[in-house]
Order: sequence, then structure tokens, then C-alpha cells
Amino acid sequence: MTHTILRLPAVKLATGLSRSTLYLRIAHGVFTHPVSLGGRAVGWPAHEVAALNAARIAGKPDNEIRELVAQLEATRKAVA
Repeated sequence: MTHTILRLPAVKLATGLSRSTLYLRIAHGVFTHPVSLGGRAVGWPAHEVAALNAARIAGKPDNEIRELVAQLEATRKAVA
């Protein structure tokens, strides 16, 4: 299985969000935290961005998206 990491410009393009809105959503718990790629570089797993986009498209409320974010981030820790 290939794990693709998206950098900020790709995440902005995929979500249609600005940088500030993306980080605001992270602060509110409705978007996953980035993963460190070393140094000052971060990115987001592509499957997480896709799952969050699908939840938004499906019209899920923020409380359900927060649960999804918690599940996605817990899965990250289980893999490591």
C-alpha cells in the first residue's frame, strides 16, 4: 500500500481552504494535525485529507468530523 504525504499547497488545492483556515480548523479539531517530515517540513496523509473531504461533502456536522479526526489520528499512532 502506498502512503502519499501531501504538502500544504496540495492540501490547499484539495480542500479549497486557505492556510489560515486550515490551521484554524486544526485548532478547532475538525482537521488532522500535520505529520513532521523533518526539519521544518510537514504534510498530511492523502487518505486523511480524502476522508475529511468526503465527510464535508456528505454534510457531516462538526461533532462527527471531530470524531473522525480522533479516529484518523489514533490510527496513525497504532501504525507507528
